[in-house]
Amino acid sequence: MRTRLLPLLIVLMAAVLLALGVPLAAGVAAAEQQSVVVDRIDDTARFAALAQFVADDPTAKDERLETLRRELRSYYRVYGIRAGVFYGSRTPMAHAPGTWRLPRSGQVHDAFGEALLSRRSHDQEQIWPWQRHNLVVASPVIRDGDVVAVVILESPTDRMRSRTLHGWLIVGAGEITAMLLAVGAALRLTGWVLRPVRILDATTHDIATGRLKSRVAATGGPPELRRLARSFNEMADHVENVLEQQRAFVADASHQLRNPLSALLLRIELLALELPKDNAEIASVQAEGRRLARVLDDLLDLALAEHSKIELTLTDIGALTAERVAAWAPSAEAKGVRLVGDCPATTAWVDPVTLSSALDAVIDNAVKFTPGGESVRVTVSSAAGNSSVVVADHGPGLTDDELGRVGDRFWRSGRHQNVKGSGLGLSISRALLAAGGGTITYDHHEPHGLEVTLTVPRTGPVP
Repeated sequence: MRTRLLPLLIVLMAAVLLALGVPLAAGVAAAEQQSVVVDRIDDTARFAALAQFVADDPTAKDERLETLRRELRSYYRVYGIRAGVFYGSRTPMAHAPGTWRLPRSGQVHDAFGEALLSRRSHDQEQIWPWQRHNLVVASPVIRDGDVVAVVILESPTDRMRSRTLHGWLIVGAGEITAMLLAVGAALRLTGWVLRPVRILDATTHDIATGRLKSRVAATGGPPELRRLARSFNEMADHVENVLEQQRAFVADASHQLRNPLSALLLRIELLALELPKDNAEIASVQAEGRRLARVLDDLLDLALAEHSKIELTLTDIGALTAERVAAWAPSAEAKGVRLVGDCPATTAWVDPVTLSSALDAVIDNAVKFTPGGESVRVTVSSAAGNSSVVVADHGPGLTDDELGRVGDRFWRSGRHQNVKGSGLGLSISRALLAAGGGTITYDHHEPHGLEVTLTVPRTGPVP
């Protein structure tokens, strides 16, 4: 969940920072240009005042004109800004550099025309750092209410664009710093919010795999998740109590039914002595009675398996599996089935008695459903973190639908109802393995048959 939530938060924060940063960057550029424009307007006003004196006092024209020209040359030499005063006829009064002339079109021409009409030139469009445009400012020279000349300044914008870019770098650095802080805050926030969810997920998995004592520590995280943790613990307590009652009922019922069933079977045996030998009805009743006794024994074993505490020890499951294969080999040979074991030495943390019982149930099941002349192979292997025992037979196998139900209590395939069994053997095996952190899975075995895999952990229990 964190891999989905964190990118979403980062994208949202990046969008917010961009929404703030872009207008801020535009504002920095506009402020830099406005500052330059104000300075140029002040300069044009000063030159317009000098030009007005030249126009107003013809007797002092040469001296004041020379002063104006000297000021314009000095201004151009210091700042590199082309400046000039032009009559309405476009004839220059004074200008610097001396080669500069008014163009017949373009921005300078338009600004001159506006000022000649005694109108302020329109604000120039924003000049961005990647645009090499000059900044043009024009101011009319007015005498007796008439425009007699126009002051024109055409200013390079290299410094302005450089300052704008520097301001943008500062804004960008601020944005990156804010983004890093936001990502750090998002990491802490998602960790704080999702930590209870991860604990809840792990606890749910523990309970699903049989560790019913697992509970969620209702600390940390938002109040809603803490309340959810408490509710989950209450639900787990209730489920554990219900399952405990169910196990106790099954165990008690199985135990209590065995005594009257034993007495009933004894009475049937005594009754059989009074009847002719090979009485079909008595034989049928005795067979059903023995079947019922096996079901009660399996129910009791299942209840004990689900309730028992497993003591895990480091065990050579290769040697243990080889022992169980050797024990079942005579039974398989009697049926004409070849039982083959490939059991290299490998260790895992298991309860030897529990694994032996599970192997007995699985091997018995494989031999039972394998026809004579076929084989059952038992293979031990290990991988990262787990060891496994695979029991593969060449029996009729199961369909896809039946694979989904195999291992359920009392379930037996409709094609195998005539085979002895209670339908609880694989359920007991699953309960025994789950108590020690193991699993049992089922799959097709090509070209036909069933493949049962018992997996047990190679790492020791967490203290």
